[in-house]
Amino acid sequence: MKKPVWVIEKEKARREGRQDSVWLFGLHAVRDALLNPHRTKLTLFLTRNAESKLADAVAQSGIDAEIVDPRKFPAPLDAGAVHQGAALEVRPLDWGRVPEMCRPQGQDLVVLLDHVSDPHNVGAILRSAEVFGARAVIATQRHAAPETGALAKTASGALERQPYLRVRNLSEDMVALQQMGYILIGLDGEGDVELGAALASLPPGPVGLVLGAEGPGLREKTRATCDIMARIPAAAAFGSLNVSNAAAVALYAARAQLGAAG
Repeated sequence: MKKPVWVIEKEKARREGRQDSVWLFGLHAVRDALLNPHRTKLTLFLTRNAESKLADAVAQSGIDAEIVDPRKFPAPLDAGAVHQGAALEVRPLDWGRVPEMCRPQGQDLVVLLDHVSDPHNVGAILRSAEVFGARAVIATQRHAAPETGALAKTASGALERQPYLRVRNLSEDMVALQQMGYILIGLDGEGDVELGAALASLPPGPVGLVLGAEGPGLREKTRATCDIMARIPAAAAFGSLNVSNAAAVALYAARAQLGAAG
């Protein structure tokens, strides 16, 4: 028996790491999504207490809230989700493609994530990327964190404003960035030079910071496509930063250097 079209589309979405809808939760994440005109909003559950705190955002959003009993919160969230009485079902954001979103306009900065799958790490990276003015965070469609409530909550609103681009083939998009003038710096504890020295050696222009998952690090092809492999210097011979902390340090260093060069 032939599968219905909607079943085929759902299966394709799962294979490609896409979702039909996402449940966001928590007062901050829900507020920012409600105020984002680019978000398609489907269902909003609020307790009375949360409704009073989000009344202005709900009024601006144009969506009607369903007031629910906090003891029987109906949103399909993980058991440990701290929803604070607010959950919003939305469509995932479509930011567009790398060539359009990342075309350089000066001392631009992008972050590329190679199989970073922890939503809390990606959420924190999105937040740092917004703070330091990155044009986009780029990740793979598979083996990378999709939009989830946990990611949105950790991003503390940045998911609504910081472009998060998911691509089929990271190395191909890295080459596309290089052709646009980006110099790509891979971050690795065994990198050839310290990050500060690598950044100081660059001519003026756009920069991409490439980070891999904790443990495996950058894949071989990703590493080979980088222009420079750099390390964040440590004061001791042991210990390391997790990927979100490494991203924040690298973004700060890169923004400071690009600002000085500009």
